[in-house]
Amino acid sequence: MSSTPPPGWYRDPSYPLTERWWDGAAWTDHRRQPEVPVPPMVPSRPPDGGGSRRAKAVALITAGAVLVAAIVVGALVLGREGGGAAQAKSTPPVVSSTTTSSPATSSASEDSRVVVDDLNGITFPVLQGWARPQNIAEKDVVLTTPGTYDCPGDAGFCRHGRVISRTATADAGTTPEALAKGDITDAANAEYDRDTIGNRPFGGITSHRSVKSGPVAVAGRVGYFVRWRVTTAKGPGGYVQSLAFPSSVGSGAPVLVRFAFDAGPDGPPLADMDRITEGIRPVGDAATGGGVGSSIGTGR
Repeated sequence: MSSTPPPGWYRDPSYPLTERWWDGAAWTDHRRQPEVPVPPMVPSRPPDGGGSRRAKAVALITAGAVLVAAIVVGALVLGREGGGAAQAKSTPPVVSSTTTSSPATSSASEDSRVVVDDLNGITFPVLQGWARPQNIAEKDVVLTTPGTYDCPGDAGFCRHGRVISRTATADAGTTPEALAKGDITDAANAEYDRDTIGNRPFGGITSHRSVKSGPVAVAGRVGYFVRWRVTTAKGPGGYVQSLAFPSSVGSGAPVLVRFAFDAGPDGPPLADMDRITEGIRPVGDAATGGGVGSSIGTGR
């Protein structure tokens, strides 16, 4: 009468330095490095074809010891592997933040100091205290100040500074001056009066005054800007600016750039409006800039 060893890890008969899994009927392809010394598999019958009852008893005891050792080793290995798998599954995946899908920031630039507006063929400088737009649903935003704060009016989150770039829809022959003057009211209302869902983050605009306006060179083109100081029902109010100039790509369609800076100590320096304007460049031409007073006289 033969005795078949139970399933377990045994010394591989074809390579004794490893262990191989016996499924109770045949060897499987599963192998491993032994962690504790394991005796070779007990043969199904004594080598001499017989033996005394004492020899059979010894063989059975040895087989039992092998089985116990295999179970203990297997439990330790599976316990470690299972714990590792559980730990790996419990570790949340790392989610990288991505920039807004606005056409103005759809092209990644190797230079972290600029943001590329592919649609209008220009780049914007990322000044100290400014950042590329992140987690912003509104399209066309090219620059923001880092972080948000609770709006002083209706519930929501506000930013101390934003810059928006878009292609203007205008009749042929419309001048940059006419575009800037026609846009400034909409720019002020959009930033400090009502938002896109009708809320009033600053309680609405109570008054405004013109601070500065005039021709300006932008990316080698002649443009025009208008800047207002707005007073709001809640909060310190702010400054808005509409800047219009011809694009240097395609048909030369006009570009409108809106600036919105909170007033007060928490807002960005007002001089950053001029610095950003001066730093606007055509894509692929870092030498062509502009700014107030560049080649065409001062603003007023």
